[in-house]
Amino acid sequence: MFHGSMVAIVTPMEPDGVIDVDSLRNLIEWHIEQGTHGIVILGSTGESPTINPQERQLIIQQAREQIKERVPLIVGTGTNSTDLSIHYTREAMELGADACLLITPYYNKPTQEGLYLHFKAVADAVPIPQILYNCPSRTACDLKPETIARLVHLPNIIGLKEAVGDLQRLKEILAFSSHVLDVYSGDDATGLDFLLAGARGVISVTANVAPQLMRKMCDAALAGDTETAHQINEKLAGFHKLQGVETNPIPVKWALHIMGMIPKGIRLPLTPLSETYHDAVREALMPFWQEHISYSRNTGTASL
Repeated sequence: MFHGSMVAIVTPMEPDGVIDVDSLRNLIEWHIEQGTHGIVILGSTGESPTINPQERQLIIQQAREQIKERVPLIVGTGTNSTDLSIHYTREAMELGADACLLITPYYNKPTQEGLYLHFKAVADAVPIPQILYNCPSRTACDLKPETIARLVHLPNIIGLKEAVGDLQRLKEILAFSSHVLDVYSGDDATGLDFLLAGARGVISVTANVAPQLMRKMCDAALAGDTETAHQINEKLAGFHKLQGVETNPIPVKWALHIMGMIPKGIRLPLTPLSETYHDAVREALMPFWQEHISYSRNTGTASL
């Protein structure tokens, strides 16, 4: 059910920070039309740390209503509090999510035993399918392969989003989990390498601006068509690289704004993309800009 190109979708906002529900629904519809295999909301790309509880419910409800049953809906519910993670995971299940994505607890830096007990507590408390999310660069906390090996036996832990672009580590994880756990890349720059090494998909930031190409790249890689997958990935490589010029989702939200897909809102402490990088992001969009220009949010012309 969960495979291929799954977009870690942005949360559209007006310049004053108000959630733009219409743009969210339009983005979701665009992704479904372009063939995206799954929608992931309320992750780091969705600015989950600054989304309040009432807004969380609104976003989940609107996404569920727009998607209907056409593609899976995955909701980010992980926090650095086990009790709050259980609450958000149960809420997402009750609001119709197909699965939840749980980041490792950030800032408080638990031990590996603490990580095991944290994820086990959430899995035991809420029966919804759960995807673990490991991103040490954001959390200062690394979910080690040996801890993952202890967690794969819990029946509703069905996946791992691994944002450490280390192929040797991926092979180690697949060696003990390939029959019980699907692994997804959380790093667009090494996503193709992960797919060709045995990962089942990419939870992608780049898919926000190039949904059709990301879907085609994932389809080709999963089908073993490495030549096509590499050709497509070359078109995406520029944007993969530029995601990191400022903290995600700053570059991708600015890109979507100039594409006419969303307003320019972003919430503090994040800030709009520095003008220093505007030309570089425009250039990175050019290989696939024409594929999107006809779907501009604006009724006029969208121009880079």
